[in-house]
This record gives sequence, C-alpha cells and structure tokens, in this order.
Amino acid sequence: MSVFDGFTLRAFLDLVAAATLAGGMFFMFVGALGVVRLPDAYNRIHAASICVTLGLTGLLIAACFHIRSLPIVAKATATIVFTFVAMPIGSHLLAKAAHHGKLPKWGRTLSDELEDDKLDPAMAATDDVIESGHSSTPSRAGASRSPVAADSFERRAQPPAASDGVYTVA
Repeated sequence: MSVFDGFTLRAFLDLVAAATLAGGMFFMFVGALGVVRLPDAYNRIHAASICVTLGLTGLLIAACFHIRSLPIVAKATATIVFTFVAMPIGSHLLAKAAHHGKLPKWGRTLSDELEDDKLDPAMAATDDVIESGHSSTPSRAGASRSPVAADSFERRAQPPAASDGVYTVA
C-alpha cells in the first residue's frame, strides 16, 4: 500500500489551486501592508502594483485550477495578460505624475533618475511633456497659465453653490 493510493488528478489540481491561492493571498497581504507601512508615495505605488500584479495572478490561476472550465480559463488568462500590461504602465505614469507634482521622496532615497534625465539635454527634450508646454492640461505650478485661466481653473475646482437646496450649473 502506497501513500499515493487514492490520490487522483482532481486532488492534485485542488492542491495546486490551494497553493496558488495561498501565494496570491500572500502577495495581496504583503502589498497591502506595504501600502500602509512604506514611507513615501513612490514606494507605496510600487507595493500596490506588485500586490495587484502578482496577487491577482495567483488568485486567478487558483480559480482556473479549481473551476476547470474553458471560458473561465480564457477570461482569467485575458485578465492576467491585461494586468501584466496595464499595471506597470499605470504605476509608472502615477509615479511620474507624483514626481512632476514634486511629492517628497523618502530621506534615504539614493537616486532620482528622472531628475538626472532632466539635466541631460537629449533626454529632457524627449521625456518631459508636462513641463515643456506640449500638454493641454494646466501645470500644477500655474506658471505658464494666464491669470484668467488660473482663475477659471480655481473656480472649476470649487463645489457649486447651493441655492434653496438646488444645485445650478454655471
């Protein structure tokens, strides 16, 4: 009599599903802990992207092994591919927006490669769309906006005034 008597493919796939579920939950937990505990926005963005990319992948792979349905596997695979493409791009753009917004970095940050690239004339011309005036959105500092545009931008940021409980649109 062997230890593996009665051990079927279904039981093996359920064990794989449990292992990938545990791995996905681990990455979700560590990523959530990183979002709460890390010192600055850049580190938190990194933790959130790792949390979503690896955690969601583990959870979806676990669902595929447990459910074993072709439509579910196809949808989960498409979701995983989309996540692996979209999350790094989204987190990169979010970190770049935080950098352009001059969010403070952690005191022990060793390098700022985006700032170094701004000092290099060849890189600054290709990568700095926000501060070069090519963007249609107003800059955060407001230096390139006229006083009229700055005033209208500030008014749009204010909530509408209420009169008799009815909101009006100007």
